[in-house]
Amino acid sequence: MKTRSISFSRIFMGIVLVVMYLPIVLLVIYSFNESKISSVWGGFSIKWYQQLFRDKEMFKALWNSIILGVSSSVCAAVIGTLGAFGMTKIKCKANGVMEYLSTLPIMIPEIILAMVFLAFFSLLGLPFGMTTLILGHTAFCIPYCFMLVKARLVGMDASLAEAARDLGASEWQVFRDITLPLIAPAIASGMVLSFAMSFDDVIISLFVTGVNVNTLPIRVYTQIKTGVTPEINALCSLMLLATLILVALSTWLGKEKQ
Repeated sequence: MKTRSISFSRIFMGIVLVVMYLPIVLLVIYSFNESKISSVWGGFSIKWYQQLFRDKEMFKALWNSIILGVSSSVCAAVIGTLGAFGMTKIKCKANGVMEYLSTLPIMIPEIILAMVFLAFFSLLGLPFGMTTLILGHTAFCIPYCFMLVKARLVGMDASLAEAARDLGASEWQVFRDITLPLIAPAIASGMVLSFAMSFDDVIISLFVTGVNVNTLPIRVYTQIKTGVTPEINALCSLMLLATLILVALSTWLGKEKQ
């Protein structure tokens, strides 16, 4: 009976892995497809990579997405960290309500958030473009940083800060020398997650962007309307490679620090 259970578990895990990774493998393979039709193999070719590197609009959209992701993740990290730190210092009955309201943007459907941002920015008279994109993305990225930092602060040993105060350290020195180094991994995780959410967003970006500002997801989305070409597969393959390199670098740095 135990042997059957182990065999079933292996088969189930194998099916899950195939379903998860087979589309990625096919995407990489068809990025070298000679044919313009993605579903028809026409032979090996790197012309779509060559065409991708000649596409200035695509790289402009990529650069806009990087600027947007970095800006919104940094702003979200600062606001989310300060909010989480303040919540741990203030003890009142409304803390639960405030924490719920802080994480509410995660639960609200993106289409509703997008319409709210559109109406709000129009009411303020802000010109739609990179500014409204950063404001909108920062707003829905804050909860990710807030939750991770809040969880780290709750699990932190309070005696360390108390010992520093007993030795004459001010609140700023305690935060700078004790609290901040301990919550730094949570802040970094929140920034990485915020960058990923910002880089991947389509719906909110469509509502709050301007006519002269294009992000990579919007660029890909508009091209899909006319049919997916292997150029999109080539772009996704390069992004996948960059992700794997960053993960490997992060793992290596983590081992070096240990």
